Amino acid sequence: MNRIIDTETIETLVENTFEPAEKELLLLLGKARAARGLTLAEAALLLSIKEKEHTGYLFKAAEEVKLKLYGRRVVLFAPLYLSNFCSNGCLYCGFRSTNSDVARRALTPDEAAREAGTLEEMGFNRVLLVAGEDPRYGAEYIASCVRAVYEKTGMRIVHVNAPPMDASGLAVLKDAGAGVYQSFQETYHRPTYEKMHPWGPKKDFDRRLGVMDRAMEAGFEDVGIGPLLGLYDWRYDTLATIAHSGHLYEEFGAHAHTISIPRLRPAEGSELEWVPHTITDEELKKVVAVFRLAVPTAGIVVSTREAADLRGGLLHTGATQLSAASRTNPGGYGEGEGTLEQFSTSDHRDLPEVIASIISEGYLPSLCTTCYRVGRTGADFTKQTASGGMERFCQANALLTLKEYLADHARNGIKGDVERVIREGLGEIKDPALRKAVETRLRDIDEGRRDLYF
Repeated sequence: MNRIIDTETIETLVENTFEPAEKELLLLLGKARAARGLTLAEAALLLSIKEKEHTGYLFKAAEEVKLKLYGRRVVLFAPLYLSNFCSNGCLYCGFRSTNSDVARRALTPDEAAREAGTLEEMGFNRVLLVAGEDPRYGAEYIASCVRAVYEKTGMRIVHVNAPPMDASGLAVLKDAGAGVYQSFQETYHRPTYEKMHPWGPKKDFDRRLGVMDRAMEAGFEDVGIGPLLGLYDWRYDTLATIAHSGHLYEEFGAHAHTISIPRLRPAEGSELEWVPHTITDEELKKVVAVFRLAVPTAGIVVSTREAADLRGGLLHTGATQLSAASRTNPGGYGEGEGTLEQFSTSDHRDLPEVIASIISEGYLPSLCTTCYRVGRTGADFTKQTASGGMERFCQANALLTLKEYLADHARNGIKGDVERVIREGLGEIKDPALRKAVETRLRDIDEGRRDLYF
């Protein structure tokens, strides 16, 4: 798999790259502001920054690129865990097969739909279905849950985080209507990967690394990747993730649609009692900023593993998507605790609280699902976003989904803030024709119409 990840090159960059002088840094950030991406060597230079003032320059450039391509919008979603049955031995995971403390459960398709319905009642329009790796609950099972959610709820888009499978299985998921296919490599460092995954199908490093190629060959235009930061040197895994996205672009014309940045968290029943390679909050901010500049079209996803204050701060270094109100056990939304969670979370706020916090950071909460439904996906999405053509859609659709949330879900405590940010966002639309069209659709929502978008 050297055609995807050149281990020797990345290791050399990690070992031999040092913080650039201020003049060199400013020239590099000037290039990065054009939102055309970075080479691995350039990304390594930015990861090597240590001086506080230089870090500030990096964060500012990353936020500027984010605003240029996406505007102020921040997308919200929730994960829905289908099954915690798993045949793998991942040392860091609570779902590992030898953990006898786990009450194992796989939701039926009807139960999955009920869970999605609970999320819909909260105000979510998109859901990410997550499943452990067990042959009894493979592609056909996950696809049946995708179909049930569409058929029995008003969820507008269903994404899938599922174990690697062959092209035929991935095609089954796509045919069921899954939007983004997501699977994390965990660590791109082969020796560490093999140590952390001592048995089970996940032990096969190459099979996991190649799944995104198979997914795109099976019809998925949008895929999500990411490392589990803390298993190995965060600089290595950051550069390898960038290289992986670059490979997808070279092969399919589309970068990774999303890059997630989970950090290793405690998990009841795991064998790891420490983080092998710690990554601080400031280093995590740096990772997000470098991802934003190196792969500018990718959505950078921050989960509830991270604390509320840090998640707010990451919005200013390039993050564009947040999960909210997350439960990481099957049945966790409708039934509460029930079964053991896969890992511990830090941000326990509900959706209204997260929406309010995004507004307080100067950003625009968005529950939009439009691109997947109108064909702005894959290579087309990458091209439109890189050219700056996506920001106008993002702003308009965020306002419409927020207006809909206000009408159907917003509680009194955040109503004033939501109304204000809608007014402000409308005033920021520069195109008079688009602004007028948005105004018309906002009135349509007041009159009872729903699911309006551009």
